[in-house]
Amino acid sequence: VLLAAAVCTKAGKAIVSRQFVEMTRTRIEGLLAAFPKLMNTGKQHTFVETESVRYVYQPMEKLYMVLITTKNSNILEDLETLRLFSRVIPEYCRALEENEISEHCFDLIFAFDEIVALGYRENVNLAQIRTFTEMDSHEEKVFRAVRETQEREAKAEMRRKAKELQQARRDAERHGKKAPGFGGFGSSAVSGGVTAMITETIIETEKPKVAPAPARPSGPSKALKLGAKGKEVDNFVDKLKSEGENIMTSGGKRSAEAAKVLTPPINMESVHMKIEEKISLTCGRDGGLQNMELHGMIMLHISDEKFARIRLHVENEDKRGVQLQTHPNVDKKLFTTESQIGLKNPEKSFPINSDVGVLKWRLQTTEESFIPLTINCWPSESGNSCDVNIEYELQEESLELNDVIITIPLPSGVGAPVIGEIDGEYRHDSRRNLLEWCLPVIDAKNKSGSLEFSIAGQPNDFFPVQVSFVSKKNYCNIQVTKVTQVDGNSPVRFSTETTFLVDKYEIL
Repeated sequence: VLLAAAVCTKAGKAIVSRQFVEMTRTRIEGLLAAFPKLMNTGKQHTFVETESVRYVYQPMEKLYMVLITTKNSNILEDLETLRLFSRVIPEYCRALEENEISEHCFDLIFAFDEIVALGYRENVNLAQIRTFTEMDSHEEKVFRAVRETQEREAKAEMRRKAKELQQARRDAERHGKKAPGFGGFGSSAVSGGVTAMITETIIETEKPKVAPAPARPSGPSKALKLGAKGKEVDNFVDKLKSEGENIMTSGGKRSAEAAKVLTPPINMESVHMKIEEKISLTCGRDGGLQNMELHGMIMLHISDEKFARIRLHVENEDKRGVQLQTHPNVDKKLFTTESQIGLKNPEKSFPINSDVGVLKWRLQTTEESFIPLTINCWPSESGNSCDVNIEYELQEESLELNDVIITIPLPSGVGAPVIGEIDGEYRHDSRRNLLEWCLPVIDAKNKSGSLEFSIAGQPNDFFPVQVSFVSKKNYCNIQVTKVTQVDGNSPVRFSTETTFLVDKYEIL
């Protein structure tokens, strides 16, 4: 009854097509190419017929969702099936565009197969389709676990053999004999050459590679997920790349975003300091800070013995009541009176080529004005759906937050959210039922923004909201302004690396 389901452009070019009966590629391409020419723009129909087939279609922005059926099929059932097909597509694609459909083509084909079997509609809904396409297999888990165990055992046996061969070679050299098969001609030389080659190969495999391909994790792996991008695909792509093939990956955008996140290497001086802060914060959805805890530390790294006897001049402009604590070997009196970090015994040196924590601080508060970034999520019910308004505001204007991701949970089985207004960009993760609101930078020039969307659900479905970000400016204004040598107080060149990270940031 149902011959094929396809997503095509306005010009009739097939992007994804799934045939449910035996049809050639040229036949389906011919039918889809003829489809736009048959439509009568003057009439508002959802189907069009030829002598042999009927097209039932639904426009989706610049594309068409088309079902090709026989002329004796039930048009009402076909329309119902078409509606289900049209609802499946936003589940897997963030935008109804050609490149997005192409990127998720296999996910769509797996879902199409759950709707129609051998030309007849299956009695399924959207939630069931998602469940079926993510079906895991116990047999697959067992098989993978057994295979990985066998691989581990084989590797262990290989290492043992390699050690035995090495030991035999060392013993032979120690006793002044030639290692078996080294030098000379004849069968012994050949067998020895093979032995040496095997040994070297096995030892070589144990050495760390410069750019390793994604290895299969040891231990029980995740179950088979139908329609999910498997690691086998990644391995295959890596092999092609190693053979010199030029591969255009679908995750090009993400890799570009990741490249932006990766900062260029810092020009490290002989005296280098790492200032790192981590924040853990929990807020209530109706306002009120339940708990905020911030931990910071200055790590000192000295790579030259000439600068091992130094003092750090610390400037503390914090007015929030931060509790400071120095390392036990640091002169506490010197720090209290002159804000300098130096060793208790000035004749001693700081350790070389290792990170040493010299000062740490802690701030714990329930004062709302201390929240660096406030999030206000306001879901309101309207009929069967929920309108959600969410806004952010940067309270600490001296900060610059990068790569901010505000993650809002969504109810399952209700499709994609309909985005109204948005500052920044969004990603809909239909697998984990999450909406990620992505903002590259939040600073004093971009201190507030909002997102509006609607989706079926209850107000409780959209909590807890989680936030993540990174910053090159620390929250507590504690800086090292100068480094001097103990003898002579001559200044020393130094470099600083500052990071402010999120440990936990939740609105419950």
